[in-house]
Amino acid sequence: MRQTVLRPRVALPAAGIGVAALVILSLFVGAYDLTADDFGGEMFLISRVPRTVALVLAGCAMAVSGLIMQLLTQNRFVEPSTTGTSEWAALGLLVTVLLVPTASLPVRMIVASVAAFAGTMVFIGILQRISLRSSLVVPLIGIMLGAVVSAFTTYLAVSTNSLQMLGTWFMGSFTSIVRGRYEVLWVVAIVVLLVFLYADRITVAGLGRDIATSVGLDHTRVLLVGTALVAVATGVTTVVVGFLPFLGLVVPNLVSMWRGDNARANLPWVCLGGVAIVVVCDIVGRVIRMPFEVPVSMILGVVGSAVFITLLLRMRARG
Repeated sequence: MRQTVLRPRVALPAAGIGVAALVILSLFVGAYDLTADDFGGEMFLISRVPRTVALVLAGCAMAVSGLIMQLLTQNRFVEPSTTGTSEWAALGLLVTVLLVPTASLPVRMIVASVAAFAGTMVFIGILQRISLRSSLVVPLIGIMLGAVVSAFTTYLAVSTNSLQMLGTWFMGSFTSIVRGRYEVLWVVAIVVLLVFLYADRITVAGLGRDIATSVGLDHTRVLLVGTALVAVATGVTTVVVGFLPFLGLVVPNLVSMWRGDNARANLPWVCLGGVAIVVVCDIVGRVIRMPFEVPVSMILGVVGSAVFITLLLRMRARG
């Protein structure tokens, strides 16, 4: 009995130590040799540290965003890249650049977050008006909505000779992260903290409007707050890093299969899992073709699609 009680207490610190080791390893992996000249220490502070901090913040934020969306929509196959949220953020970012080319990074971040929020509310509004809401129909609707928005964004980019810029945003890479460019990502740390404080309400809201109302919870308010948190995290991450596909799908599902659906208890594991996957994918991307880099989004897409197919086959096996 004592071993059973101690194992959960030891598992989380052990996982934290393992993720910390990956983060430290990320600081010393790269094409530039930090010991080659006298500028190694300066390069370490200008490039390696900001990049690693961005990896941690982005991985944590997008994994938590996936968890929130899965609870609010009551569907395990939902996350920002399967609901059109990321595509709406990219559209808002492109419109801002076209209308106000000199807009600062915070302004672009705010507009992208507002667009992501509006797009997510459109997705939720569509869900509330359809009777068939199976596990597969919901993400299919989101993917189709995202495809329409992405097509319009691409058309707008082609019409204004901005396609190359749009391709950079869709790439999802940490190559350009340096000191002075990543600092706005600290906003997502606030988002994650708010999710911790709001976790119990989100869990109850995920049980459905009727149950949430019966226990005195304002379901609409929780839905708006949760959607706003996801929109801010997605908008900020899209502006600074780009798309990180399937991250919010893979991590919450793996954690839920192991620990159940308690949002507050799972949040630390979701954060650690998101950071671990992003850091590992980034290290692989830097090493596999050194001195060139493979975008993190490409590796995440391969891993995420494999997990997505596995989840579908598990669901089919269970009937």
